[in-house]
Amino acid sequence: MEKKYSFIDTHSHIDMIEKITLEEVITNADQNNVTKIILPCAYPKDIDKISQIAASYPNIYAYLGVHPSEAKDWDDSLAEKIENEISFNKKIVGIGEIGLDYYWDKSFNAVQKEVFIKQIQLANKLNLPINIHDREAHKDCFDILTEYNKNSTVIMHCFSGSIEFAKECINAGFYIAIGGVVTFKNAVKMKEVAKGIPLERLLLETDAPYLTPVPYRGEENQPAYVKFVAEEIANLRKITVEEIALATSENAERIFNFQI
Repeated sequence: MEKKYSFIDTHSHIDMIEKITLEEVITNADQNNVTKIILPCAYPKDIDKISQIAASYPNIYAYLGVHPSEAKDWDDSLAEKIENEISFNKKIVGIGEIGLDYYWDKSFNAVQKEVFIKQIQLANKLNLPINIHDREAHKDCFDILTEYNKNSTVIMHCFSGSIEFAKECINAGFYIAIGGVVTFKNAVKMKEVAKGIPLERLLLETDAPYLTPVPYRGEENQPAYVKFVAEEIANLRKITVEEIALATSENAERIFNFQI
């Protein structure tokens, strides 16, 4: 019997997958009921490439932005470049991935904050959602978002906080995106979040080629594997995979208002 539900992978670096071609990635996704994939931008040099990939494939959409780890490469002309790309490419559905990352290098936290704020303001100007990278920077991320974000929908990508922080984010109107980590046996905190947040604030993602879910943990991730994230969340919540698929797809459609 054919399944009547489908998935949307709201964060997948399909341009970084090495072991299979982009066409194979898309075919595998389609065969596993993944109807839409959003490709985030991390590096300034990749803005044109990301935009072009989204424009070239009907089920691929994109975020444009600069990852916090690359904040030192930001210059203000990038805001104009991103705005220009968005003006003619309707497949760009948000600004991302942007935010703060204090895990690798804390020496330029101030620069990260400055670039984060500028990209929030760009998203506000364009009335686009923002896809947030927050690694070991929960308080600063939250404080900056609540102070500077005026009108953009916030998606907390690859959420890594506690259930208490998740509820704080939801109270602020944010969405929580959950990926393959929830399938890891020792991911107790993430499982609590997956069980405890309202379905109407939940999104699915893979963050491919990273964070591959069980049963393929240790291998390269791809959008086709988002079903394993949905299955784990459904199991934790004691509901059907279809309910997870329908709710998360409805949330994504509402946030991104996919035009094409």
